[in-house]
Amino acid sequence: MARPIWSGTLSFGLLNVPVSLMSGERRVDISFRMLDSRDKKPIRFERVNAETGEEVPWKDIIKAFEYDKGSYVVVEKEDIASAAPQTHESIDVEAFVEREAIGLRFYEKPYVLVPGKKAEKGYVLLRETLKKTGKVGVARVVIRTREYLCAVAPEDDALVLLMLRYPQELVEPSDYKLPVGKPADFRISAREVEMAASLIQSMTTAWQPENYEDEFRKRLQAIIRKRLKAKGATTRIRDEQVPEQEDAATNVVDFMSLLQKSLDENKRTPARKRAPAGKAAAVTKASAKTAKKTGKKATRAPRKSAAR
Repeated sequence: MARPIWSGTLSFGLLNVPVSLMSGERRVDISFRMLDSRDKKPIRFERVNAETGEEVPWKDIIKAFEYDKGSYVVVEKEDIASAAPQTHESIDVEAFVEREAIGLRFYEKPYVLVPGKKAEKGYVLLRETLKKTGKVGVARVVIRTREYLCAVAPEDDALVLLMLRYPQELVEPSDYKLPVGKPADFRISAREVEMAASLIQSMTTAWQPENYEDEFRKRLQAIIRKRLKAKGATTRIRDEQVPEQEDAATNVVDFMSLLQKSLDENKRTPARKRAPAGKAAAVTKASAKTAKKTGKKATRAPRKSAAR
C-alpha cells in the first residue's frame, strides 16, 4: 500500500477537508550504475575538500552562498529554518481561477488528494463544484521545508494537486527568435489554412493515453535483456539497427499538394507504430521533384534523435 507523502487539510474559505497527498506519477526510467571500464567495478562518489583532496564527513559539511567567485557567506541551519514557512499542515486555497487561465508551462508534477475518514462530503462538494464551474483552486502547500505553489483540480472521481512553477522559474518564449506576424506574412494562403484545418479534423480522435508508450525505454529494455543473456552479461553484442526517418524540408515542399494528398489518403498514424522508412523516402522524393520545378535546391531537415 502506498504511503502518503503528506497529510493535513485542504482549506478553502471556512471549509477544511482532511486529506492525504499521494504520488500521482510512477517513475519508470531505467537507471544506470557507473563502472570502471577496466575491471567493471562500481564507481563511488565522495565528498572531498577542493584544496586538500581529503574526504569530508557529512557532519562537517555546511551550506554557503557564493556571492562572488571564491567568496562565500555561510548560511546556518537556523537561518534556513527561520525562512521556512510556518504552516505545514494545510493546503490553503487562496483563489479560484478559470482552468484555461493557467498556461501549460506552469504545470510541473501531479499528486492525488485522498480524503481522510468521514471527510468524503467536503471532498465531493469541492470536486463537483469545481467541475460545474470550470474552475481550479490556486493554493500553497509546504512539503518538508519548502513552500510550493499548486493548483487543485477535479479529474473523474479525484481531486488532483498539480505543482506549479513560479513565474520567475519560466523562460519567456519571447526571449527566443520566433516567427511573429500574420499567416499572410509567411505567404500562407487562406486555402492552405482551410486544408490544414480539414486535415487536423480528419485526424482528430479521442484521447487514449494507453495507446502511447515510451519506445526508447522499450528498445533499451530489449537491449539489456540481450546483454543479460550474453556471456558475462557485459559482452558487447550487435544490435539491430532501427531505420531512421528523414523529414522533408517543408520550407521547399508544396504545402497544397501535401495537404491534398494527406486529405485524400485520410490516414491516421497509429500511436504505437513508427512510419515506415519507405514513406519518408517517398516524401523526400516529392520534395526534390517539387524543388526541381521551382528551381530551388531541396534540403533535408536534421535527423531526429531517438532519445529525448
